[in-house]
Amino acid sequence: MQQASPYCFYIILLLLAPFFVIAQTPEGNGSTHEKWEYILEDSGDVLMIALPVAAGLTTLFKNDYEGTKQFAFSYATTFVLTHSLKRIIKKERPEGRNLFDAFPSGHTSSAFSGASFIQRRYGWKYGKWAYILAGIVGISRMEGPDGWHDHWDVLAGAIVGIGSTYVFTKPFENQKSVLSFASDGKTYVLSLTYKF
Repeated sequence: MQQASPYCFYIILLLLAPFFVIAQTPEGNGSTHEKWEYILEDSGDVLMIALPVAAGLTTLFKNDYEGTKQFAFSYATTFVLTHSLKRIIKKERPEGRNLFDAFPSGHTSSAFSGASFIQRRYGWKYGKWAYILAGIVGISRMEGPDGWHDHWDVLAGAIVGIGSTYVFTKPFENQKSVLSFASDGKTYVLSLTYKF
């Protein structure tokens, strides 16, 4: 099971790939938006869920139950902080929608919470790809056809997601060597065990 764990992230993305391709269709012939904008927005919608799910499942595949607990605390903190700030600040959404919950971006905070957990717990080997996908989520919130957020909303969402992770998450240490000592009073034994 230990060997399969790095692939968990990619398996989830592969399973969700159809959602990236099947995008909304532009409203009628008079739409001012292009197909790629709808694909970008839909990709952001999928990735904001896929990244935290991949982070949580990775802890389970690695039998890293301490990581599962750390992820639960960091993601719950991200969620509570994001939605509390939305209700306290009441910043209006762009394009005059008359909605007052723009700051911070919930999609972005969710995606960056998952990405930063993967990076913080398991290293940059997987974290760099997770951060790139989280960046796509942030861009989708500004550049999609609905333009739900501005750059300050997205930046704040990323800060909330990353900050919550770094408060609760410690790097995963896969113990490869164990040093032990034993004595019966006359004999002393020092042993070193190393797992390859």
